[in-house]
Amino acid sequence: MRVIYFGSGDFAVPSLRWLKNSRHEVLLVVTQPDRPAGRGKVLQPTPTAERAEVEGLPVLKFENVNAPEVVEQLAVLQADIGVVAAFGQKILEPVRSVFRLGCINLHGSLLPKFRGASPIVGAILAGERKTGVTVFRLVDRMDAGPILLKRETMIGPTETAGELHDRLASVACDAIGSALDLLERDPTAGEPQDESQASVAKKLKKVDGYLRFDESAEQLALRVRALWPWPATRCRFVPADAAKRPVEISLVVASAVPVVVKDPPGTILPTLTVATGQGALEIYSVQPAGSKLMSWQEFVNGRRVQPGDRLEPVLPA
Repeated sequence: MRVIYFGSGDFAVPSLRWLKNSRHEVLLVVTQPDRPAGRGKVLQPTPTAERAEVEGLPVLKFENVNAPEVVEQLAVLQADIGVVAAFGQKILEPVRSVFRLGCINLHGSLLPKFRGASPIVGAILAGERKTGVTVFRLVDRMDAGPILLKRETMIGPTETAGELHDRLASVACDAIGSALDLLERDPTAGEPQDESQASVAKKLKKVDGYLRFDESAEQLALRVRALWPWPATRCRFVPADAAKRPVEISLVVASAVPVVVKDPPGTILPTLTVATGQGALEIYSVQPAGSKLMSWQEFVNGRRVQPGDRLEPVLPA
């Protein structure tokens, strides 16, 4: 098939690489414009644009892919299908209509669950044991089009959103290939979604990462994994010894310990777990502000953490 690929984020990169090396022809990669990044605010291309350039593929960057002049430019290429992954703009009917087979989208959940901007985070936060990717036909409603196929995978008990993101991006390569095969056999393929099962995973904000230890250990453990690496779950380590300086830390991996705890939430217990509103939180890894990722034991040793020290909420700035 003759393909135009719409992608911007890291999630779109493995599928683009797979398509470039497949029997299909990638005519063009469409992506978001370069954005300022880092302390110097230097303009940076999207990860998909960077990969396309490595692969020697033509790239166009549009602020509004639905502008009439863009639609005309895409129509000239006479592509069979548009493949969309982590693109970052809604693709409306005028763009979709330039393709013989319309547009298909790659989504990081088992639709109709976790539509929206943060499906991987949503699945972990909800305590799901399995997730996957879905390839579906684009329609005007967000993530609501007919489903072509799904690929499932189990979520590891300590797997972070970042780790699951990378695994699902790899699973997506097979899903895209199988979806294109299906459409070649049956251009009308696609099963309606069950709207009664639909849910939405909202776009994350930095404030979502501020922890409150009066929540249950189970909720906290899910939040810690779901929000790594961004926005990351933040709190402040406060030693009982006032002579020692507090430090802000991000928790990376943790799990719930189902024990009865009488100490106030946030208190570090004799087992070096943390008291919560229900149960104790066992921490595996952390990242202190301005420092590298480290194990909890390395942090305990370096800071000489003692029972009675505390983890306290950090108020949003």
